[in-house]
Amino acid sequence: FQSRGTLVRAFYYTAIIEDQEYSSIRPLIDWLDYNGYTVVTKATKEFIDASGRRKVKGNMDIELAVDAMELAEHVDQIVLFSGDGDFRSLVEAVQRRGVRVTVISTIASQPPMIADELRRQADVFTDLVELQSRLGRDPSERPAPREPRHHAPQFLQRATTTAPRGGDDDFDD
Repeated sequence: FQSRGTLVRAFYYTAIIEDQEYSSIRPLIDWLDYNGYTVVTKATKEFIDASGRRKVKGNMDIELAVDAMELAEHVDQIVLFSGDGDFRSLVEAVQRRGVRVTVISTIASQPPMIADELRRQADVFTDLVELQSRLGRDPSERPAPREPRHHAPQFLQRATTTAPRGGDDDFDD
């Protein structure tokens, strides 16, 4: 992307559940904010659906669309990391203003994470697989995967192997 132009602004959109003491996405949001991204957040909304189940809603589509339309008169290209087909109309609208749109998502997954109509509307579609070497972590830097526990934890194994055998177990009630 560096050869195509100068980055004007990078946005990251996410909804946040505010009543949680700790949010697993908070470290990412903080890192992005400290490193020059414009982070746009919105509190999620809770509601009870028709079947009585608690649902959480946090859609950022409108915020992203408004920002893209406002920026369209100041940029030549927009890079959208999304596969959501709802953005097809937005892509078409900014294209009418002379903006080229690159959409980055993945078609290699099952099911594909890119809506066909969005992929067709984009000026350029780039699969994330093509960017993995530039965006992804080097495999040697990734934390080792945690092994699933098929056996009792080691401290329990020790306790059971050192317990007295036979009828006298010294565990009086």
